[in-house]
Amino acid sequence: MRVLAHMGMVMHLDRCIGCHTCSVACKQVQSAAEGLEYAWFNDVETRPGRPYPSGPRAPGGPDSVAGWVRTSTGELRLRDGGRLRHLFRLFAVPGMPTIDEYVAPAEDALRPRVGGPAPERMGGARGPEPEWRPAPAADRAADPVLRHLGEHATAEIAQTFSFYLPRICEHCINPACVAACPSGALSKRVEDGIVLVDQDRCRGWRSCVPACPYGKMYINPVTGKAAKCTLCVERIEVGEPTLCSETCVGRLRYTGIVLYDGDRVEEAASVEDPQDLLQAQRDIILDPHDPEVVAAAEAAGFDEDWIMAAQYSPIYQLVSRFQVALPLHPEYRTLPMIWYVPPLSPVVDVVASTGADGEDFDTLVAAFEQLDLPVDYLAETFSAGDRDVVTGVLRRLAAVRSLTAGSGAKGSTGRAPRARRPDPKVARAVDLSPADLGELHQLLTNADYADRNIIPPAPEPGSAPPGGCSLDDLGGPGGTGPGAENGPTAAEKTRGGRFNLLGWSGKDRPHQLFPDRV
Repeated sequence: MRVLAHMGMVMHLDRCIGCHTCSVACKQVQSAAEGLEYAWFNDVETRPGRPYPSGPRAPGGPDSVAGWVRTSTGELRLRDGGRLRHLFRLFAVPGMPTIDEYVAPAEDALRPRVGGPAPERMGGARGPEPEWRPAPAADRAADPVLRHLGEHATAEIAQTFSFYLPRICEHCINPACVAACPSGALSKRVEDGIVLVDQDRCRGWRSCVPACPYGKMYINPVTGKAAKCTLCVERIEVGEPTLCSETCVGRLRYTGIVLYDGDRVEEAASVEDPQDLLQAQRDIILDPHDPEVVAAAEAAGFDEDWIMAAQYSPIYQLVSRFQVALPLHPEYRTLPMIWYVPPLSPVVDVVASTGADGEDFDTLVAAFEQLDLPVDYLAETFSAGDRDVVTGVLRRLAAVRSLTAGSGAKGSTGRAPRARRPDPKVARAVDLSPADLGELHQLLTNADYADRNIIPPAPEPGSAPPGGCSLDDLGGPGGTGPGAENGPTAAEKTRGGRFNLLGWSGKDRPHQLFPDRV
């Protein structure tokens, strides 16, 4: 057992209101450089609807070559081919997304909000409530999940429900983009698993763009180099959550670390049935309370703060303990570490539209068996088509929702309403104890800032594992790591050795090009 730590995130989709605050904040700070005008490291998509980026090679599209495939011998290889195939097309990557496919995801949603009220509604008069409308027909037609479910399902689902899906780089345990990079510029940090791009080593081969199953790799046309979400590594290193988590209005994001067995990654990603990938990924996540795991983590050099952060991590609670968080498209075999609590509100809305009680546990459970199309869509998105997994999660979410039903002001006795107390019958129906159901309710509905973001402090300079953080010196992407202020200059690092002319920014005087005067 080789204990490793990985930073992850869980998003509770029922709490997302589609305000795009996270997208705008990320855009202003992380992707505002020249050449990244159309790149959104964080975007919020309306599902069913158009993915970002769109086009035939979009994630899940008919011409997509992203992710990994399992060969007949049980080995993994890139869907886009091996080294020989990449060598023959080293200078031309067919099917790269065009500018038109990088539509701004927040543009249409923000236009009516920043344009101000219509003239006839000014003066304080309250007009009629806006009517909900599904995604435009063109956006629904571009949804790869709907295409997979068929034409009849497409028309019915698109008119039945809708939800918002925030997306960032998945920072996968088994990233296809890292394996596809010919220059080795993409790498995972040993200490927390964050996937980063070394701008000095990137040569702009663009192989990472089609290899990413989630469409989160970009090529800056100005610099000719790759760019992506860094999970706000500069904030993570000082113990702060990502910018999208910090600015989220709905408080739907949970950030923390998990411990996993690095020796079982290939085994987990190579299981034969794609529907078994979810459980295989959960199996490699270690129980941080297990004395053997704690001993192995201490032997691997983990500080007490990191072990405690893993024990209290909301990611471990939602992913492994309560098992209500699911990965996005696990069938790509990348083992993504951005998880989602699927939305229950679409089912609740359908039930409520019939006049039934959308908060009653038994009514919602019965609806899961009858409303095939919404559950099928969620299953294709989060569990490789396994309805049982999604139904099990929705049952637990319905149990949590039943605790909130009827709650409000305290009664005449001064006690909280009985509806807020876990019903043992409901808890047994979802394989939880009443205490566990109450704890899950607290985590999903009332968790404060400290409970949603548990991030351990960064290791002291020099204590990181060998070959770990690529930001520890000025040679990393951005030079923002510990000790960067007092790090060696580019001329000092290259003195007496080889110099990378293609990576030279022109701002310093390398020793090889400008020898010291005698």
